[in-house]
Amino acid sequence: MRRKTRVAAYAVCVRDGQVLLARWIKADGTPEWTLPGGGMEHGEDPYDTVRREVLEETGYGVEVTALLGVDTISLRFPRRFGRFVDHHGVRVVYEARVTDGELRFEIGGSTDMAAWHDLDAVAGLTRVGLVDVGLGLWRDRPAAGRLVLPRE
Repeated sequence: MRRKTRVAAYAVCVRDGQVLLARWIKADGTPEWTLPGGGMEHGEDPYDTVRREVLEETGYGVEVTALLGVDTISLRFPRRFGRFVDHHGVRVVYEARVTDGELRFEIGGSTDMAAWHDLDAVAGLTRVGLVDVGLGLWRDRPAAGRLVLPRE
């Protein structure tokens, strides 16, 4: 089985009782809401990654205001010919504040739209577990930067 580690950085942007989310399209075509962010490029700092990814996915420039925590996930993905990939994701989660830009959708990327959602409505959205992790870190501010939630 092939092993793969991916480091990514994500932003929790909350203003006026709403959170900024991006809609990710899964490999099977199913859309799910996620935090804006994504994978680090080789040699890139996670701080720079989150700023780049938020701009790409939402059109907004952001100021990183806090490191909320680091989360990990392990998943097993089926691949061709009956093979599997053992995926280990390391997710750096920041708090960020929109400073400029206008909401727009990413073209040709891993997301197809972005939108502000009322915090009270998030529980009713089709979303990845990272949204709950990020909002939990934002709400609880655990000193160790780690939130224990049921896994995706």
